[in-house]
Amino acid sequence: MAGRIPQSFLDELLDRLDIVEVVDRRVKLKKSGKNYTARCPFHEEKTPSFSVNPDKQFYYCFGCGAGGNAIGFVMDYENVDFPAAVDTLAGSLGLDVPREQTGGAAAAEQSREQSNKPLYALMEDIARFYQQQLRQHPEAQRAVDYLKGRGLTGQIAKQFDLGFAPPGWDNLLKRFATSDAQRKLLMDAGMLVQNDAGRTYDRFRDRVVFPIRDQRGRVIAFGGRVLGDDKPKYLNSPETAIFQKGRELYGLYQARQANRKLERILVVEGYMDVIALAQHGISNATATLGTATSKTHLERIFRLSPEVLFCFDGDEAGRKAAFRALESALPTLEDGRQARFLFLPEGEDPDTAVRSQGSDGFEALLTQARPLETFLFEALSEGIDTDSLDGRARLSKAVLPYIRQLPEGVYRQLMFQELARRTGLELQSLMQLEVPPPQSAEAPTPAGNPAPLHAAHAEDTAPRQRSPQKPLPKGYSNLAQAALALLLHKPQVARLGSIDALAALDGDDIDLLREMLTLLQRRPESSTAMLLGHWYGTAQGELLNRLAGQERLIPTEGIEQQFADTLAELALLPRKSALAAQVDKLKLTNYAQMSAEEKQQLRELLKEKQKLDAERGKRGR
Repeated sequence: MAGRIPQSFLDELLDRLDIVEVVDRRVKLKKSGKNYTARCPFHEEKTPSFSVNPDKQFYYCFGCGAGGNAIGFVMDYENVDFPAAVDTLAGSLGLDVPREQTGGAAAAEQSREQSNKPLYALMEDIARFYQQQLRQHPEAQRAVDYLKGRGLTGQIAKQFDLGFAPPGWDNLLKRFATSDAQRKLLMDAGMLVQNDAGRTYDRFRDRVVFPIRDQRGRVIAFGGRVLGDDKPKYLNSPETAIFQKGRELYGLYQARQANRKLERILVVEGYMDVIALAQHGISNATATLGTATSKTHLERIFRLSPEVLFCFDGDEAGRKAAFRALESALPTLEDGRQARFLFLPEGEDPDTAVRSQGSDGFEALLTQARPLETFLFEALSEGIDTDSLDGRARLSKAVLPYIRQLPEGVYRQLMFQELARRTGLELQSLMQLEVPPPQSAEAPTPAGNPAPLHAAHAEDTAPRQRSPQKPLPKGYSNLAQAALALLLHKPQVARLGSIDALAALDGDDIDLLREMLTLLQRRPESSTAMLLGHWYGTAQGELLNRLAGQERLIPTEGIEQQFADTLAELALLPRKSALAAQVDKLKLTNYAQMSAEEKQQLRELLKEKQKLDAERGKRGR
């Protein structure tokens, strides 16, 4: 049924569910103190680290970090989307799931989904038609021989729904264009082509066909590998109302079906790489669809797995493609996420490598993958003499724009420290350097200096450039997350918080804290499970799951006072940061050389700073 599920129903559902019963029906739980424990269903472990809290109605694994409410558990455990999980849980309580008419963007999205239903149905019918042709068409043996020659079995062909588009110009036209409306639908789906003379014919002819499924398992496009001499060798569907190649990944749906928990996702370059790896038991590979890996691709990957491993050919084209992937990855690398790069020997690809070396051999190759930071420094230091002062200065200028695209966090700080180590510059000086964004392809290259690896494709990343974020004063994020954790474990303390007191603060965690305070002050009856559900499936939701799992770090008494003190400390940080900067600036001047006015200003600043520190000390007691 179309329509948005009302938030009020979701809250009622979570309020009526008992997460212990929901989990215990799927994973046998054992009472342990006030909580219930089990071995985690989302990763392999010998001793239980999976905990279910009946009071707060959430689960958390201290081993792999999985966590959430009852809806989230069913989504992850049964590998279903949000509406399906809600339907399952509502059905267990004998409830019908209501849908509401929505306005604005939500209504537009609902309208698009409704209007696209015939397209999805048609693409599914075409996929079945191609599969049937692979089994029955008189010329299908050529396709079967090709697939067998690539080492594929009938079982893996069935798993990926491989098919055969027979020779001929009008197979789909004859089968599906039964009316003008159906003919138009085939055109809208990208399955027909019309030439300049007005002649219409099938897009895929005499090709092995690879259905492309979205994250919900719906067929949205096709790829085809030619069996004859036609060009190009590989052909993809054009972009349509249901297919945007910059968003979709081939094989991601199958990877989710094969793995309850994806610890790592491989990104390779072709359909056959994905399928060959899956046949050898490596079922976590995906491929982009004729386009560079985008930030959208990576955000989708990181919602499912903490690590992405790119596998490219070791030639110049492969290295350039890898650097484009690196550039897309930088803004997505929040703490806890990792990107690595594997370059195969020239002439090898994942398909040939896994067939010649087997799964164990290929897994051994994966251990040789380089962390993103290693690849970044190697690529940008190429052609630079880092033993010279000029070379180290050039390296700093080349690397800094990329580091500054990283989100605030520990990893970003460590990257600055590594650049400081390689260049010999002081960390603070390095972080304050102003440098232009990465060089564009049109920018002239200094005479005698080879163009850096990234220059050749800088035009591809220009739309992704973003101005460096202003560093947050030290302590913002830790304090904001501490306040969020307290709210999760005792939502009632929101009444003590003033949103206006946070007005001068910036940052993702601060924004989330403001949003949660606003929500809780508007709906004070919200529970921990409801809060986790409100941000489920977002980067903020992942953070909240981790914070909810820190139950052992939350005091059993005095939460109200700790929350009030944390917000008060947050409110003081902008002033303290500004004072510290002013003091540091004055301290750079020799005290003996200061004017009387500067000495007086320094004394007043220090006095105010001591006063703020004293106020903090009183709260600490």
